[in-house]
Amino acid sequence: MATENPTNTSRAEELKVLANEAFKAHKYSQAIDLYTQAIEANEDNAVYWANRAFAHTKLEEYGSAIQDATRAIEIDPKYSKASSVGFGFGFGFGFGSCLERKRWRGAAYLAMGKFKDALKDFQQEHSHDTAVCSTDTAVCFTDALGNLCEVKKLCPNDPDASKKLKECEKAVMKLKFEEAISVPESEKRSVADSIDYRTIVNSEAVLAYVEPQYSGARIEGDVVTLDFVKKMMDDFKNQKCLHKRYAYQIVLQIRDLLRELPSLVDINVPDGKHFTVCGDVHGQFYDLINIFELNGLPSEDNPYLFNGDFVDRGSFSVEVILTLFAFKCMSPSAIYLSRGNHESKSMNKIYGFEGEVRSKLSDTFVELFAEVFCCIPLAHVINEKVFVVHGGLFSVDGVKLSDIKAIDRFCEPPEEGSSLARSVNCYAVFYISFSSQFSSRIIGLMCELLWSDPQPQLGRGPSKRGVGLSFGADVTKRFLQDNNLDLVVRSHEVKDEGYEIEHDGKLITVFSAPNYCDQMGNKGAFIRFEAPEMKPNIVTFSAVPHPDVKPMAYANNFLRMFS
Repeated sequence: MATENPTNTSRAEELKVLANEAFKAHKYSQAIDLYTQAIEANEDNAVYWANRAFAHTKLEEYGSAIQDATRAIEIDPKYSKASSVGFGFGFGFGFGSCLERKRWRGAAYLAMGKFKDALKDFQQEHSHDTAVCSTDTAVCFTDALGNLCEVKKLCPNDPDASKKLKECEKAVMKLKFEEAISVPESEKRSVADSIDYRTIVNSEAVLAYVEPQYSGARIEGDVVTLDFVKKMMDDFKNQKCLHKRYAYQIVLQIRDLLRELPSLVDINVPDGKHFTVCGDVHGQFYDLINIFELNGLPSEDNPYLFNGDFVDRGSFSVEVILTLFAFKCMSPSAIYLSRGNHESKSMNKIYGFEGEVRSKLSDTFVELFAEVFCCIPLAHVINEKVFVVHGGLFSVDGVKLSDIKAIDRFCEPPEEGSSLARSVNCYAVFYISFSSQFSSRIIGLMCELLWSDPQPQLGRGPSKRGVGLSFGADVTKRFLQDNNLDLVVRSHEVKDEGYEIEHDGKLITVFSAPNYCDQMGNKGAFIRFEAPEMKPNIVTFSAVPHPDVKPMAYANNFLRMFS
């Protein structure tokens, strides 16, 4: 064992204090950098690894959080001082105990939808004698339950741990029940095909007749008009609901429109015209309205592309998605939509959209939105120059635009693509596990389009999220050269200024949810392109006030315990 250098130890503690201050100021990227420097000065202090893990969770870098928390537990598996600390983050002594580390590792697993591994940690907290819970739950929840079991064993009398364990067990039982009664994919009937908004809407017996006392926005006939959309937005701003009859009409019409589009959509912007690209909105309806006030409403002369993650986290996701869908119904060339990783059942179940839809609309709408999300295109190319995608690029070179167009996107996105979080070279292994090399390759591409992130280093590396991969400037350069493109625009990551230019100017991240989750303090941004040059003009903006409904208000009960 190496002898500790007192100078390095003292410097590491100074860096930890600075990192803690950055964390308290919500400067999470800066905190991660400072914790990293502390680790470099003293890599055997579990607190530094654990603190950095917690900072990673704030940036939704759950893969990195799990790695750091696991390393902290390896360094100090027996330190269990945290019973008096509860679930908080103790800046006096750092993230601290093994108990706290396992709690936050469990939280990271949970945020990725991996309930089994989380439950293992919390069960270890609760009882030394508790066996690891059943292993027959859906594979996607394996990771989370594991950590919950471990925390339960370490601290059997902690009421906080018991509460979390019970909530997680309830979630698992619900999932097992849903799995038991589910219909095989081959036998499933489209929910949309069973609905006729003109007569009786499915089993809800909601008549097409709209009550005379209803004073909200109305669609006359089958055509969604600008007057209707404006009235609907005004109603939403005043926290009024849209009648279900019209909500059904919008969602069913958008499904028909989206189904006819290819997985990669080509957009032509005439010379002298402009085009706006927005990033994640995440249910922040009042910030979406602010974008329109700053940049104009969508129209054929003022077209937009919203680049995924329209819903979840923010508690006005229903208002956001119905507004975007209504504009698309009104004028298909006025607004384009790309799918994000949060346009999926697994994310919506955890991060609030499913609960919000059940509260504001109905259970039937949950299934209907899930169907429609599977119809949203995966990427766009503007004027044969700008490639726009929610997440990022791929774990192999040589991917052509024609490969993306060939993706059969009408499904839930896979939660594993190349699995580079396990091995940078396992893309081929992933393919071998499928009977058809071509179809499995397509599955890998879809996951990476939705989940991948750029990295400052060259080459490829494991994903800091635990899904997808990280890719360097050389990967971006080769993809652009192979497809005769000039620029990649992507979203998927909160940025302090609302955007970031990387990879020698060949890649721009744009994020349009300012003060994300009411706590990040970031700006939002959108990008305007002018044809024919198509040079990006980036506009930033700050958050605007919204009604006192907190982010994640409709999220999974268990996840809210960690928020």
